[in-house]
Amino acid sequence: MRNKNWYGVILILVLILAASLYAREKLTASEEPGSPKGSGVRQAQAPYTGGLPQFTALVKEVSPSVVNISTTTVVKGVDPNDRFMGPFKEFFGEDFFEKFFGDVPQREFKQRSLGSGFIIDKEGYILTNNHVVEKASAIKVRLKDGKEYDAKIIGRDSKTDIAVIKISTKNGVSVATLGDSDKLEVGEWVLAVGNPFGLEHTVTAGIVSAKGRVIGQGPYDDFIQTDASINPGNSGGPLFNLKGEVVGINAAIVSGGTGIGFAIPINLAKSLLPQLKSKGKVVRGWLGVVIQKVTPELAKNFNLKESEGALVSDVMEDSPASKADIRRGDVIVSFDGRAIKEMEQLPKLVAGTEIGKKVKLGLIREGKSLEVDVTVGELKEEKREARETPETEKTYGLVVQNITPEIARHLNLKDRRGVIVTDIQPGSPAESADLRAGDIIVEINKKPVRNVADFKELMKKGSLKDGIVVLVKRENVTFYGVMKE
Repeated sequence: MRNKNWYGVILILVLILAASLYAREKLTASEEPGSPKGSGVRQAQAPYTGGLPQFTALVKEVSPSVVNISTTTVVKGVDPNDRFMGPFKEFFGEDFFEKFFGDVPQREFKQRSLGSGFIIDKEGYILTNNHVVEKASAIKVRLKDGKEYDAKIIGRDSKTDIAVIKISTKNGVSVATLGDSDKLEVGEWVLAVGNPFGLEHTVTAGIVSAKGRVIGQGPYDDFIQTDASINPGNSGGPLFNLKGEVVGINAAIVSGGTGIGFAIPINLAKSLLPQLKSKGKVVRGWLGVVIQKVTPELAKNFNLKESEGALVSDVMEDSPASKADIRRGDVIVSFDGRAIKEMEQLPKLVAGTEIGKKVKLGLIREGKSLEVDVTVGELKEEKREARETPETEKTYGLVVQNITPEIARHLNLKDRRGVIVTDIQPGSPAESADLRAGDIIVEINKKPVRNVADFKELMKKGSLKDGIVVLVKRENVTFYGVMKE
């Protein structure tokens, strides 16, 4: 009898617990997004923030400021759309017919391409990518309402791939709000609006995957990486945050990649806008040094405590750096009071400095710290020449030879000192040091190399275990490499 009473008590407790759980589930379900509001305690708590944000209102707000840009470029040559010549040109290459059959009749034809942009003020100024408009002979801008306008280029900057164009309209236009890309955080939601493959006002969403990406586009790389879908035609379009502010200009994608796109930080564009509007170009500061990253191997060989700063691998003649006695092998650790932790910081700081301004440069030279004053000059465009690889001779795993008068003349070399690399053995320390055929080795372990004899002697004295530091000249650039086992 006593056991039956206990069974009854247990059964009642189980029923009470089940009823309690059922009531809680009903209360929770009534407060899920999209369900009628419940009357439980949860209404007094913070609003539900889980799941995907709603983009509908945001898209309606920002879309009118985004424009479609179509360009026409006049090209002289064989029309790729020609039913006969086009396929042969594509298969055999640009100069096939010219080499074997003489001059091919050429004519002017028009190429058309599409891109995106966004209006930044009521006067009709539009931000886009330089590569969208740089060679255009005619530019058409179409707004979201279908109205179309002729546009003209106001300013371009190839180094950052930013351009400003302008339309003239008496009617009011929707203007995008420019945000602060420095405040953008990895993981933050972003929205891309543009015209991929000509599909106007396409909207894609994603997050900020990374910041400060260097992708080899130029000396001022500082890209925002996002997984919001970006495709050909999105170039020049805006990347919005959830406040409806432009935080980036969509500019590049990874070839063959999925879900990886890159945008130029809007703060960079804002800093260049005054010059692009008033001068049509960007005037940048210049030191006249060739720099490279300080690797752990280079830090050890240059007696540096940390792998920080920018290593000077060459100093240009008659440059601000040469006048300030900055030398090859110096490591720049500060510029105008700002610490240089990564090599990429220096070009951006110098470029943004006023021409003629005198600044202090912090250096480490042969393990000792010092400061020098340097007056920032103006960066000029430079041209580089291509060159061919001469015949080879094998020496110590690296294939090198003396620089003959013929090679010097062919490569337009004023100085014949050094040895030229003509081949690299696969898997060798030279290959891992990124040496290439055509490179000129001018120093080994900070000792000058005049010819193959010097090269052999200095290589014998060096130790692959400790690392052999080679100073290499490649076209117009000089840099240090380290060969190790």
